[in-house]
Amino acid sequence: MKIIRFPKRNEWAELLKRPVLDYADLEQKVTAILKDVKENKDEAVAKYSLLYDRVKLRQFEVSETEFKNAENDCPEELKNAIRQAFHSIERFHLSQVEEIKIIETVPGVQCWRKSVGIEKVGLYVPGGTAPLFSTVLMLGVPAMIAGCREIILCSPCNDAGELNPAILFAAKLTGINKVFKIGGVQAIAAMAYGTMSIPQVYKIFGPGNQYVTCAKQLITKEGIATDMPAGPSELAVLADLSANPEFVAADLLSQAEHGIDSQVILISDNETVLTKTIAEIEKQVNFLKRKEIASRALLNSRIFLVENMEMAIELVNEYAPEHLILACEESEVLAETIKNAGSVFLGNYSPESAGDYASGTNHTLPTNGHAKAYSGVSVDSFVKKITFQKLSRSGLVEIAATVEIMAAAEGLDAHKNAVKIRIQDV
Repeated sequence: MKIIRFPKRNEWAELLKRPVLDYADLEQKVTAILKDVKENKDEAVAKYSLLYDRVKLRQFEVSETEFKNAENDCPEELKNAIRQAFHSIERFHLSQVEEIKIIETVPGVQCWRKSVGIEKVGLYVPGGTAPLFSTVLMLGVPAMIAGCREIILCSPCNDAGELNPAILFAAKLTGINKVFKIGGVQAIAAMAYGTMSIPQVYKIFGPGNQYVTCAKQLITKEGIATDMPAGPSELAVLADLSANPEFVAADLLSQAEHGIDSQVILISDNETVLTKTIAEIEKQVNFLKRKEIASRALLNSRIFLVENMEMAIELVNEYAPEHLILACEESEVLAETIKNAGSVFLGNYSPESAGDYASGTNHTLPTNGHAKAYSGVSVDSFVKKITFQKLSRSGLVEIAATVEIMAAAEGLDAHKNAVKIRIQDV
């Protein structure tokens, strides 16, 4: 990783670009798969599972026997870790449940809002080189708390037609009983359109590679809801002289090992911190099982030396990272200046890995700069907010003139009459 020293503002857009495939080519391929699954259902899903995952599936759904075997095969130490993470995530997300508040806007007019769980939701959990069973918790827990009636989960299996036992254990723990062994674009398409085997859902959640992200974006054009654009993982670290280069290097590599299309960014106003961190990266990467993946991701990555912390914050907000670590002495003060980020980690002892697994916050977050407009997954993501109002006769009289005048001004006589007819003898 090379240091980019004092980049000019007109260079930022180019320097902060994420690694992407040729989008025109990507969209063409994804569109073809979506269309095929929409028309040919299970047959198309099986075809693409064989083509991309190299597995010939007799049935897509995980059986009860497979769930039981997974619980037996999952090491007890890992099961206990998953349980602890589950409780932390559950506790944090339970705090997001809102009580109904009835507001009397004028005497006799009561208004309130109620959260209602989306009836049918689909969760996508990446598999591939790293089976992300933690994502099962991050999506399943808020879906469970929201009261979604039907929750299905799709995740790619190995070439033997098996899912990682931890994925199935985590699914059972969150009350998910319908799990399908399919991944990629075909999984998104199956949940969006429905097949003979896989139910259609109303909203699809979960991160994925650029193909999955593209599929989610394309189905929204057909009115199918998704959580957010959540593509390849990314991390920005803002470090000052108080940062520990060994810690910073470990954090950067923790995201680089996700995939070759991941990206990490390091920003500081102190060159010594940067050079020491580079040395630590070069040392630590050699001990990683996923060294090759991390090394290729580092080719997409950037290190910035800036004039001061004010400039550093501006650069961070322009990048709008999925994850942001403030490895700074005044991390809480600096946190107040952050406008664009998915999730923020304060201080030298708040590694991004904690948020990935067990601190309690959700790790399904907006990537590719979408943190400028999107939030991460929460209980709110799984509910609809329905408003209610109840007017007494006296309450209607209280606002009748206002409604009638406004309706008449818009030329909507029937609107005016719907009020007038109710109070004409007053």
